[in-house]
Amino acid sequence: MAGKVERFARSRRGITRAMAGRFKVTVPDEVERFYDAVAAGRFEELNARFKTLQQMRQEGPCAEALQTLWGPILEALLISENVHDWPARQLLDYGNSILSSLRPGMVYVGGTDPGRGIPTFLNATSDGDPHIIITQNALADASYLQYVSFLYGDQMAQLTPDESKQAFDDYVADARQRLLHDTQFPDEPPQLRPGEDVRFVDASGTDPDGLGPGWNLVWSQGADGEPAGMSGVAGAGEVVVSGQVAVMLINEQLLREIMDKNPDLTFAIEESFPLKSTYTDASLLGPLMELRAGDSSPLTAQTATQSLDYWRDLEQSLNSDPDVTDDSAPRRTWSKMAVAQGNLLADHQFNDQAEQAYRIALQICPYNPEAVFNYTGLLLAQGRWQDAASAAETAVGADPANQQFQQLATQLRQRAAGTQGP
Repeated sequence: MAGKVERFARSRRGITRAMAGRFKVTVPDEVERFYDAVAAGRFEELNARFKTLQQMRQEGPCAEALQTLWGPILEALLISENVHDWPARQLLDYGNSILSSLRPGMVYVGGTDPGRGIPTFLNATSDGDPHIIITQNALADASYLQYVSFLYGDQMAQLTPDESKQAFDDYVADARQRLLHDTQFPDEPPQLRPGEDVRFVDASGTDPDGLGPGWNLVWSQGADGEPAGMSGVAGAGEVVVSGQVAVMLINEQLLREIMDKNPDLTFAIEESFPLKSTYTDASLLGPLMELRAGDSSPLTAQTATQSLDYWRDLEQSLNSDPDVTDDSAPRRTWSKMAVAQGNLLADHQFNDQAEQAYRIALQICPYNPEAVFNYTGLLLAQGRWQDAASAAETAVGADPANQQFQQLATQLRQRAAGTQGP
């Protein structure tokens, strides 16, 4: 593993220097010291140096260069964190499970930090033909699109700046219409998604963030590569949009546009957030979901059953591994992937198989909030109040300090007893 880490650090250092040459910026000395720490596996030092780089990226003479070079730097951090958090054999098994599921030439879209980082790590340090690997989390970030274009510009069609801007504008227009609906028809089902923060600027044109008149959309990426949020300001009568949900809705649209621009390429995804507009013609592919599968690989009852067999075998493997503790990163990661497949199955009305997928996800990681809330949501949609209440009680037992679990259990107990609706 140490040899692979050193090899990966060397590859990302080389990419960083090549990007600096292409875009005519200078690699700061602190970046070189960061890669030295990554290559040597000095975890505390590399984290400290990464925090220094974050500060330098925000302000100072190196800010522009670091904005341009951030893609390979961030990937080096993600790899270091995963190598630190995962047992070596589990890390290799996880990454190889993903890469071996991909067909030749398939584009892999990673979402979570392990789902993006570990396959990238093995893709760059193993023999065989490498895959194109991107993340849906950062498609709304112009500097990330520049990085993707640098790596894969000769292998796949890229988004242009105008196309990226158009995705922002389309989202804002759509969000405004859905906000109008929810404001004018409060008794109808809301069209804004849970957690989607969209508000009208007041009649005076008050600018709550002090950014000035006119639409000004700002995307930010967290240190771990997850989308940190987005904020925007418009003139009076327009809307203010903020938050992670909005970022991911834009990322979802941009991913669809990338697929549209590359009709001859196939895509597989590991979700960080559900990208529901991609579910219509998606199917199952090992632990992943194949996008735009269509008639060539349709989602059927047979493939759903085969998927459940995969997850049962995986659960048994995790339970028999002494290195995989109850609160380990592998359990959290695999459980999230099982939930994603459950969501796809539920979307295609394979409710029995979806329920089993959620149960397996909870057996892998009983305190996974996504598994708890998607499982109870499926039960509630079927009117199974008592079963949902029991599932929530089990979640409280797995994580007694989780107040959301406690509130859910209380609400469902009351509804199951017929005393109060949820």
